Amino acid sequence: MGKGIGGHHSASSGTDVWLTPPDVLAAMGGSASFDLDPCAPVNRPWDMARQHYTVEDDGLMKPWFGRVWLNPPYQTDLIGKFMGRMVEHGRGIALIFARTETAIFHKTVWKAADALLFLEGRLHFHVNEDTEFKRGKDQPAIMVSRGERAPANAGAPSVFCAYGPDDADVLASCGLPGAFVPLRLRSLIFGFANVGSWVDELLKVMTRFDEAVHLETLYRAFADSPKAQRNTDYRAKIRQTLQRGPFEPVGNGVWKVAEGRLL
Repeated sequence: MGKGIGGHHSASSGTDVWLTPPDVLAAMGGSASFDLDPCAPVNRPWDMARQHYTVEDDGLMKPWFGRVWLNPPYQTDLIGKFMGRMVEHGRGIALIFARTETAIFHKTVWKAADALLFLEGRLHFHVNEDTEFKRGKDQPAIMVSRGERAPANAGAPSVFCAYGPDDADVLASCGLPGAFVPLRLRSLIFGFANVGSWVDELLKVMTRFDEAVHLETLYRAFADSPKAQRNTDYRAKIRQTLQRGPFEPVGNGVWKVAEGRLL
């Protein structure tokens, strides 16, 4: 839709259409890695996915497919509907404000997402058209050209919500500064037959041991797993996940699960 986080109104600019920063989209895999953006601006300066639904299409009524990038409209009557569709679809990444206490967040994120990445600081979104930002009394307005970054931040912290283990892996390794939080540890219950994210699978292996685990033990444990079969450089992926996930180094290549992170 035209109103993404997108969709909060700025009194200083008069606009409620905001673009996902290009570097953020790149960190998530880039526009070509997403099959659909169901909330895209009509006249956007860059693509967010390979196919887009705009306000003219009504993305709530059309079928969703593939990996979805969701920057939903923030009106209360719409964000819940779009986040509900994301839960039903179950594959992709949503970017929303980190309003963790709301009913929508509890229903569509805490209870349904696979992982979260709470961003450090606040995002600066980009404008979809030439925009004038008003300032204080006797201060000249700031003109920002189409596609450029807004002069002020979004006004609230943001969080990426991953749906599906593959997108949980994307959040864990994207490199954006923030706190990664795994939510659905399915592999602890079901094992490798139902493969979770790298964080899920590492937690499953490491909780078999009463004490910390050496890297070489983890390498051997993963050698025949589906995760390793899909990633020939799985040893590097294990090391990367240990550094980003809920784990702590003990020293000399030994790691343990961070205290309190399995609750």
